[in-house]
Amino acid sequence: MGLLWTIIVGFIIGLIAKMVYPGRQQLGLIVTTLLGIGGSLLAGYVGQAFGWYQAGQKAGLIASIIFACIILFIYGKIKNRQI
Repeated sequence: MGLLWTIIVGFIIGLIAKMVYPGRQQLGLIVTTLLGIGGSLLAGYVGQAFGWYQAGQKAGLIASIIFACIILFIYGKIKNRQI
């Protein structure tokens, strides 16, 4: 059940990050979900390592969206370089 919850939350974080990030992103369902999961994982590790928040706090949700936007930015730069 934990894996399913991770996928659902990751998808929601990915959707929010795509809406917040300026410009048009043509990402599929799987990439959007992976974007959100990656943002959540990075936010969890970095935020707790620096002591910004503890697991389960609402600040983690905001940090997850911010880190997902950072990943989306890096993904866009890498994708544009390959074309």
